[in-house]
Amino acid sequence: MSLPSHLPYGGVASFARAPVVEPGGEWRADVAVLGIPFDLALGFRPGARYAPRALREASLRYVPPLTDLSGRTRLAGVTFADAGDVVLPSLEPELARERITEAGGQVRSRCRLPVFLGGDHSVTYPLLRAFHDVPDLHVVQLDAHLDFTDVRNDTRYSNSSPFRRAVEDLPNLVHITTLGLRGLRFDPEAVTAAGARGHTLVPMEEVEDLFQDVIQALPAGRPIYLSVDADALDPAVLPGTSSPEPDGFTYGLAIRVIREVVRRHRLIGIDLVELAPNLDPTGRSALIAARLILETLGEALDA
Repeated sequence: MSLPSHLPYGGVASFARAPVVEPGGEWRADVAVLGIPFDLALGFRPGARYAPRALREASLRYVPPLTDLSGRTRLAGVTFADAGDVVLPSLEPELARERITEAGGQVRSRCRLPVFLGGDHSVTYPLLRAFHDVPDLHVVQLDAHLDFTDVRNDTRYSNSSPFRRAVEDLPNLVHITTLGLRGLRFDPEAVTAAGARGHTLVPMEEVEDLFQDVIQALPAGRPIYLSVDADALDPAVLPGTSSPEPDGFTYGLAIRVIREVVRRHRLIGIDLVELAPNLDPTGRSALIAARLILETLGEALDA
């Protein structure tokens, strides 16, 4: 009998070699991964539908337990499950949102920390609906763009609007902190609306100086949903995204910010969205995004 391969290019590409399960099956894990291969809500270059598969393949480079130069071991003893991808209808976005919410809730109920692999950023709205029962919910968003537009191109459910729809639908979602904002295409009405609701908006040029103060301003110990848009990172670091913006996060700064978030608060969900692996033939973007997910999990779950 042959043993399963642990080489990155061999075997079935589940996330970090996790057992493959059904979202509604009989299983429990510390971490569960769910893919949402959806990019019908994009306004520019498509490809985010391919991200869950690319992230699974890239994660085979980082199968726990992981050891750094200092000898620190990460994610030792943490159990993983891969719940596959939400089965999505090709041209029925409303039905897709319903299925995303249902599957997100199933996965959330069976693990300590769910990880959602998008998909464009519109999927964050139906995912957040799966956390409707979490009191005093806060979102920390790493993103070049605000994604709080009311209507774009006659639709209210584009990847420019997930957080606008979420705050309308979820009274328990009390605050959003967005870090890394930059670019030339902001919707003035969206900026005004987010500010009127009291959201914290931090431009990229101020992140390094202000992020400690911003994170500490959040009430300590609150439940945090972390939403990472791939375009938060500088395109020189991560080019594979639909709408790259120059002068973004370095990888190191992104991890520093995430580390401070999870040390002070209770991380209850993670999504990584807007990765378009087809736009980066080197595969570097998926590798960097997969490492960011695993390193975030280490910060959140390692004692």
